[in-house]
Amino acid sequence: MAKTENEATMKYKRRSASQWAVAWRRFRRNRAGLVGLVIVVSVFFVGAFGGFFAPYPARGEPGSDAPFYRGEARFPPSWKYLFGTSTGGTDVLSDVIHGTKYTLYVGILVTLITIAVAVVVGSIAGFYGGWVDNILMRTTEVFLVFPSLLFILVFVRVFTLTIGDPFWTIPLIGLRIPSGLTIVTLVLGAFNWASNARMVRGEFFRVRELEFVEAEKALGANNMRIIFKHILPNILSSLIVVTSLTIAYAILVEAAVSFLGFGDVNTVTWGQILQENWSETRNVWWAEVFPGLAILITVFGFNLLGDGLSDALNPRLRD
Repeated sequence: MAKTENEATMKYKRRSASQWAVAWRRFRRNRAGLVGLVIVVSVFFVGAFGGFFAPYPARGEPGSDAPFYRGEARFPPSWKYLFGTSTGGTDVLSDVIHGTKYTLYVGILVTLITIAVAVVVGSIAGFYGGWVDNILMRTTEVFLVFPSLLFILVFVRVFTLTIGDPFWTIPLIGLRIPSGLTIVTLVLGAFNWASNARMVRGEFFRVRELEFVEAEKALGANNMRIIFKHILPNILSSLIVVTSLTIAYAILVEAAVSFLGFGDVNTVTWGQILQENWSETRNVWWAEVFPGLAILITVFGFNLLGDGLSDALNPRLRD
């Protein structure tokens, strides 16, 4: 009898598991998603603590160009320089490590801007519909049909040329952020929200017709309560997946912008390293290969994580 009651209790606990507990259980079974999670966590670790174990300081700091003064520029990979040295005489491994934080800075900030604008535009259009939806979606389509990369390059060049101080200091906390790279990030975010806004709009259209939303309306709940209390939490799983994939996309676009010579020359991102050594690729191939591998592995990790989250958070899947 006691055994039967225990089994019934265990079954009840399994059935009452939260959506996030079920999603985590599914995610743990997805090997590709776990590999992506390991890669992403490793990249964030390097970005946060890489300065402590990088062989040389970041560029601009004393000792960062020590290989150059020793006459060791363009040295191939060796035990002394695992990734070799660049055309400018800096250690490529140190450049890649220090560039991780700036690359993540771009990816995260672009994603925050993109998701924020997409949620605002998509939720208003999807919830109210009618002429409001028509105006917002026509505006969204304008951003979708723009040759975004061309406009990004033009705007980035215009704004970065007008900047005097390479770093901005945030008042109160004293945090210094790269001004040119921040302008690049803001422009990327401004041109990257449209497709995500359409996704949010579609999700709002789907959820707002469900019975529990209709019941809330019948009970007299105001629009803000329905949007923030009931609809947004139900599309959060989709937003999490999109966020992971958007970070990967932002890293790729920033690398392309920097590689084309429109990035911030005062900060070292992986794309900037590629651009600086491109003209000497035959002689210093390692200065192109290792930053390129860093981009490849990071984007691959975020994509694997996004795919794993998509499967884990898919409500149509059942254990």
